[in-house]
Amino acid sequence: MKEQLTHFDTAGNAVMVDVSEKNVTTRVATAKGTIKVNQAVYDAICNGTAKKGDVLGVARIAGIMGTKRTSDLIPMCHPLMISKCTVDFELQPETLSVEATCTVKVNGQTGVEMEALTGVNIALLTIYDMCKAMDKNMEITNICLMEKQGGKSGHYKREEA
Repeated sequence: MKEQLTHFDTAGNAVMVDVSEKNVTTRVATAKGTIKVNQAVYDAICNGTAKKGDVLGVARIAGIMGTKRTSDLIPMCHPLMISKCTVDFELQPETLSVEATCTVKVNGQTGVEMEALTGVNIALLTIYDMCKAMDKNMEITNICLMEKQGGKSGHYKREEA
């Protein structure tokens, strides 16, 4: 069976998917990503000494704000009434990196994968912005959907390589 792309009509025009007939269910999605930094940036983040302030605190707020603006950034995304959003960080000294995780929850008719992916991207971009004076060579990498629950397609969990 060939999967049909849902964001195009029969004439090939881009459309927003009609979710009006879908059931309202609890939907949760988690995305992760990493930013690799140099030793000076890593130390500034860990010690709270970055000139622009609390890097991870600001990045957390930015990530949450990003999830709420996803439909403004991605044309075919539905505006959602987000029930919960968390952005968390794990410092990884062995690789001089910070891993961001964004989890988004909604009771609605469509999923929150794009919101979780947007939140993680915005959080990592904020770290870059706040630290770019110390290291323009930072690298944002490994952004992916880790898990999603709810909706017609059910539960998805990424298999670790």
